[in-house]
Amino acid sequence: MKFGTKVIHEGVHPDPSTGAIMTPIFQTSTYVQEAPGVHKGFEYARTQNPTRQVLEANLAALENGSDAVCFSSGLAAMDAVLKLLNPGDEVIATDDLYGGSYRIMTKVFAKYGIRFHFTNLMDLEKVSQLINSNTKMIWIETPTNPMLNIVDIKGVCDRYHRDGMLICVDNTFASPFLQNPLDLGANIVVHSATKYLGGHSDVIHGAVITKDKDIVAQLRFIQNAVGAVPGPQDCFLILRGIKTLHIRVERACQNAEKIAQFLVGHSKISKVYYPGFETHPNHKVAAQQMRMFGAMVSFDLHENSEDAARKVLSNTKLFSLAESLGGVESLIGHPASMTHGSIPREERLKVGLTDSLIRLSVGIEDVDDLIDDLSQALDFL
Repeated sequence: MKFGTKVIHEGVHPDPSTGAIMTPIFQTSTYVQEAPGVHKGFEYARTQNPTRQVLEANLAALENGSDAVCFSSGLAAMDAVLKLLNPGDEVIATDDLYGGSYRIMTKVFAKYGIRFHFTNLMDLEKVSQLINSNTKMIWIETPTNPMLNIVDIKGVCDRYHRDGMLICVDNTFASPFLQNPLDLGANIVVHSATKYLGGHSDVIHGAVITKDKDIVAQLRFIQNAVGAVPGPQDCFLILRGIKTLHIRVERACQNAEKIAQFLVGHSKISKVYYPGFETHPNHKVAAQQMRMFGAMVSFDLHENSEDAARKVLSNTKLFSLAESLGGVESLIGHPASMTHGSIPREERLKVGLTDSLIRLSVGIEDVDDLIDDLSQALDFL
């Protein structure tokens, strides 16, 4: 089944009790049992919910996995994955990952005896130097947030995949429409479904997808035992968003390409980060493992200061100054003080995340209007 058909039909069926074509919102906390322990597959809504069940089936199909497990946010999904580890285990992660991911690793899990190493995952020799008998997970973001570096998922999996080693890919920036890490050898895929999967900036949600039945069993135990589950309304909104995922992301990618081309020729911009450029690091890898180059664009100003960035950020009219990404509307942000504020300045500067770096989440508006908006905002410099 082709992707554009999967988003609408895979795992989704008319409600058997009414024939409703849209999955109902089963707004209930518990279910009546025929006798103690005898029920129709549902006993308590933290453990199971029919709306969530349909969404999980749909998400599994989109990532070509066997199962998906949904959570109340992307970080809750990540939290569940990290709980697969034990004290003494070590994790190798990309050195330019999302600030919230860095925070949960260093401020939450590190104090429970899990050790994290941050390195450039594009340099496999550096990765090899960190591998030891305690290494139990490699955590990949690609494209990375906000530098848009491209990690070779298949290359990492081919080289380091072994018994006891989990390779997990945060696929939020790409979405299942652009990239399917399980097909490239990854064990686990994580999404902040808040972003492209939901697509309308109206719900917080997270998901983990895998082909490994043992991992699924552990995640379902964590999902139920810890209780960071999404409500049925949230699941309904993600299901609704997914139906137009391919159309939205394709349009946003087309817009991003044109905006990147505009920015790279602007006199007040020193550097543009966009995987679609042939000069972008690992551009050829992106061309192989992604269907398009994504709808995120970052850029640096010649005037390298936060004050300069603020002049641009405060003068756009269509690009809204806000955290998050992946909605139909275009957003503009300042990673150093917003999404990556929890990362020490010296650490973010090492990977090129400067005080003037601006990140764009390109939406599906008319691209000429978006370019005009950026042009007039840059005139304030």
